[in-house]
Amino acid sequence: MTLALPSDIAAQLEIATPAPRGEGLERWLRLIVEVPAALAVLAEVVILFVGIVARGVFHRPIIWSDELASILFLWLAMLGASIAVQRGTHMRLTFFTASMSPRAQAWAETLASAGVALFLLLILRPAYDYAEDQSFVETPALGWSGTIRAAALPVGCAIALASSLLRLSRHSLADVVGVALLCAAVALAFYLGAPLLRGMGNWSLVVVFIGFLGVAIMAGVPIAFSFCLATCAYLLATTSTPLLVVVGRIDEGMSSLILLAVPLFVLLGMLVEVTGMARVMVAFLASVLGHVRAGMSYVMLGAMLLVSGISGSKTADMAAIAPVLFPEMRKRGMKDGELVSLLAASGAMSETIPPSIVLIAIASVTGVSIAALFTAGILPAIVLALVLALVARYRAGREESDIRVPRASMSTVAKALWVAFPAILLPFLIRSAVVEGFATATEVSTIGIAYCLVLGLVVYRGGLRWKVAMPMLVQAASLSGTILFIVGAASAMAWALAQSGFSHDLAALMGGVPGGATGFLLISVLAFIVLGSVLEGIPAIVLFGPLLFPIAKQFGIHEVHYSMVVILAMGLGIFAPPFGLCYYAACVIGQVSPEAGMRRIWIYLGSLFVGLVLIAFVPWISIGFL
Repeated sequence: MTLALPSDIAAQLEIATPAPRGEGLERWLRLIVEVPAALAVLAEVVILFVGIVARGVFHRPIIWSDELASILFLWLAMLGASIAVQRGTHMRLTFFTASMSPRAQAWAETLASAGVALFLLLILRPAYDYAEDQSFVETPALGWSGTIRAAALPVGCAIALASSLLRLSRHSLADVVGVALLCAAVALAFYLGAPLLRGMGNWSLVVVFIGFLGVAIMAGVPIAFSFCLATCAYLLATTSTPLLVVVGRIDEGMSSLILLAVPLFVLLGMLVEVTGMARVMVAFLASVLGHVRAGMSYVMLGAMLLVSGISGSKTADMAAIAPVLFPEMRKRGMKDGELVSLLAASGAMSETIPPSIVLIAIASVTGVSIAALFTAGILPAIVLALVLALVARYRAGREESDIRVPRASMSTVAKALWVAFPAILLPFLIRSAVVEGFATATEVSTIGIAYCLVLGLVVYRGGLRWKVAMPMLVQAASLSGTILFIVGAASAMAWALAQSGFSHDLAALMGGVPGGATGFLLISVLAFIVLGSVLEGIPAIVLFGPLLFPIAKQFGIHEVHYSMVVILAMGLGIFAPPFGLCYYAACVIGQVSPEAGMRRIWIYLGSLFVGLVLIAFVPWISIGFL
């Protein structure tokens, strides 16, 4: 089983991806993209941190800082998405293609690359026209033309198109010709069938957004590009709407200033790992709990609570924890399937720990207070951690060997605490800075980055080296571009569904279930488990959040409480096999076969579901401290 998500950040910082064909051209293309992308990440950190200092220390806010950050942000997102195309790391579902023969897998890989290239060919001219149209817009503080910002869209699309064509050139000519003929046949079918699709009304949505989209995702076409292709196919076949609108919706979806927190928290998470801060936090927990029954399982749960949310990537969170804990847990007799099941369940458990990227996304599309979400997210995760701890204790009696680890001495615990204390302060520093209003959710990550740099250079010396700086900045841009482009693609598809009336019909159907608020909460839990498994969390929120939150409000459900319920439900879906992408990420990180955990994980996911139902029907857990 393969997964198109970064599996081990530390390894990616050290190892360059080889270019088997067209090496010279690709090297230059990467240089053209990676250097400005890295500089954009660095510039965002500096701009926002200087803005905090100017406002909080000197009481002289810089009025143009947010504007400049917003302009750079779109460039960062598009360059990052281009890098992800070059590296082939856009999120995709490989569950079905992995079971194919090697010959069929090669053909599916060609189709995936062709799908990316096809959308970029369709959108390149509209993106240029969109950037040109923005020349009539002038930024209020800097007085710059809107084209300076919007030019990121055609430039990013052009670079990504060149990269996708280079990737296509590595496939066999027969596969490329076969895929090209297939794409032409599908396009011809949509063209000839356009009158029929228009006559079908909303049933055409089944053909496009279930049939065509479902086949594209199952074939391994990256999820974001599958969304975009389905949206373009629907608009071209059933409406007269120009594709310029798709570009505008992608821009709008990616450009929320709240989402600027994504690349900054991704960079922060990499610093936490590179400086060794995650390692010393885990070492302290192990000294306290390592000797008790299921002690290392408790350590994993506690470590995920501490680390989760800082990086903005569940993959990064698990990559920081698993390599430290798995060897010791294996020594104690725990099976690989049990290890990966607990790792995946702990990832789902901690979805609401701030500053989670999902929390930021839900705030950006629904208008819920980000400070309230940060405050509310901790207790639900603790409740689920306690539920998992009970299951882990039960399972430990069946899995662990008779090996007993002696209790660490008080001096050992004190020493571990002394070493880890500066690192343990980081999550509390970030959360208190937002809650106390010293920095916004977008800005606060820069405080964490500065704190990590100081600790890495002064306290935990040795892990932070100059040679990893550039790869780390590039990786932050790439992962951020992947996330942000999915948000933009989902925004465009959500707009198309809204215009058709389907999304409103679905929301009305969910709102009309019997049982009032209770029935609506239950159907929301089930729906977001499925959506999280198939679409991944952020696209599901962007698509359905703006529609379902008003209905929840009509039922008298607090918006923060509803946020916690749907986020945790999505977390269950994301980590649930056979479709949950993050389950396979856990397997890759733990170097465990996915089949090893397929049977064992369900007791953990079942306990999480019970805990989720408890959170859904006891609102105080979510809103008691607001």
